[in-house]
Amino acid sequence: MQLPPGLIALIRILPKLFSAPATVYLGLQAWEFIGGAVPQWLHVPAYILSLPAAFVASVMYTQIRDRRQAALRGAVLPPTMVEMATRGCIWILAEFMEAECAAIGQTLNARILWESRIFTTEPEHIKAILATQFTSFAKGPIFWDQFNSLLGTGVFNSDADIWKFHRSMTRPFFSKDRISHFDIFEKHAEDAINQMKTRHRDGYPVDFQDLTSRFTLDSATDFLFGKDVCSLGAGLLYPPSSPLSKDPNFLNHPSNRFAHAFLEAQLAAANRTNYGSSWRFGEFWEDRVQKHMNVCFEFIDPILKDALVKKQELRSRGLLADEKGEKEVKEGETLLEHLVNYTEDMAVLRDETLNIMIAGRDTTAGTLTFAVYMLSQHPDVMARLREEILTKIGSSRRPTHDDMRDLKYLRAVINETLRLYPAVPVNVRLSTEPQVWPAVNGGKPLYVPPNTICPYSVFLMQRRKDLWGPDADLFDPDRFIDERLHKYLTPNPFIFLPFNAGPRICLGQQFAYNEVSYFLIRLLQSFDSISLDTETQSLPPADWAKAKGRKALEKVIVRSHLTIYVEVLPFFYSVDFYR
Repeated sequence: MQLPPGLIALIRILPKLFSAPATVYLGLQAWEFIGGAVPQWLHVPAYILSLPAAFVASVMYTQIRDRRQAALRGAVLPPTMVEMATRGCIWILAEFMEAECAAIGQTLNARILWESRIFTTEPEHIKAILATQFTSFAKGPIFWDQFNSLLGTGVFNSDADIWKFHRSMTRPFFSKDRISHFDIFEKHAEDAINQMKTRHRDGYPVDFQDLTSRFTLDSATDFLFGKDVCSLGAGLLYPPSSPLSKDPNFLNHPSNRFAHAFLEAQLAAANRTNYGSSWRFGEFWEDRVQKHMNVCFEFIDPILKDALVKKQELRSRGLLADEKGEKEVKEGETLLEHLVNYTEDMAVLRDETLNIMIAGRDTTAGTLTFAVYMLSQHPDVMARLREEILTKIGSSRRPTHDDMRDLKYLRAVINETLRLYPAVPVNVRLSTEPQVWPAVNGGKPLYVPPNTICPYSVFLMQRRKDLWGPDADLFDPDRFIDERLHKYLTPNPFIFLPFNAGPRICLGQQFAYNEVSYFLIRLLQSFDSISLDTETQSLPPADWAKAKGRKALEKVIVRSHLTIYVEVLPFFYSVDFYR
């Protein structure tokens, strides 16, 4: 039986809790042994005060030790900013970092509950984390503990040999040959767009974030597991004002229950990062992630069990040789079929499946959502992109891999969307050994102590005006085509990292580009205008219009858990389709 999170935390810290009073007790006994006298009434206060005294001494010792180690390496510690918690609101983080960075730099120690977090939006320091000092940084035990209920031992939550195992197992499924066959994209894009047309004829706007989540979930499961989960088969959301939105058959559809539970699980897991290693005390009696994951398991377990049954049937008929040592990917084999050759452990299969679902569903759905949001706000971009598509492909022909390569403006639109709204806006590593980050802008090198949490934000980095120019807050795809590309990005490629970099760069990068490109082509072949439906969309507060930078331009509320998303459903668009 699994102990409650809070009890596990208490058991872990008991040795530390007793060490200080025990030291005081031994000291008093030693003092009395050599003839000293301590009034009895002082014993209890001494035991009680030993805990905060030991804590303060530990904090002071750590600070002195780290300053000394930094000096020995010719470096300094990153400046410290006041404690804060973002709680999933990327704008709080953005505004706070803008104020702090303007004063003291792009790499700061953002202490939370007395734990150091060296937060950076500096390309050279992010480059060190992801590439040049890759072996000195890992996901680490704190991240694993916070996200284990959600990710288990999957590729996003693992390090060292386990990470290499997952990586090597997955890589063959993202080869050019496999991701250049677009039958799966066509099937699910056609379904999604036809449902959009039907809703338009019925006079309803479309919740595009929900639609793209269904499209990407069906496409990802079809591609990776050989059968889709038919989330589009449940139908699209209706506006809350419609009585059809309360249909119990729709609300209780397995894919809808999965989507809701998966979202809640990610929100609960992300909330733990606000409390560092002390998160268990906020969920003392119940793991708030696990209760939602149990709903997700009800959805995916039948898929996994079908794969195991298929394997057992083949083995019983003598059609499956002894798999020991035989791990080559076979022609036509899906990732799940390949995975069951390694293990029949349901927990391992669940972990890897859910990791791939996050990668294949949430990230691409977010990119499509924000791309269409930007098209709704920039009709000139929409018209130019549609003209490129119709000129080079036409109004009905299926796009090919060569077509996508030739659509330069489409790639620029996607890249500009990824610049302003990267799928994973904030990521984190843990230093496994002491390191020194290079000096930037005439400053001094920065010392990173071992076992230090190091969050980094490409969301904030990719909006920096000193890196992207004075118009960095604006959506302008031409910056990936005109002279600004060679002025800013070409000499410093680490200022644009929507898919991470280094050994852990996203294996599905080209798959994502192909999927987003394919859906946008098919969408713009059918629709000639897109607009945000302000009557059903939850809009930002009025005071946002008075804010600085990009926030003042937003017509939706941008949030993040593991990935970026629009805060409040429904997210609706009115659409007019081309006849």
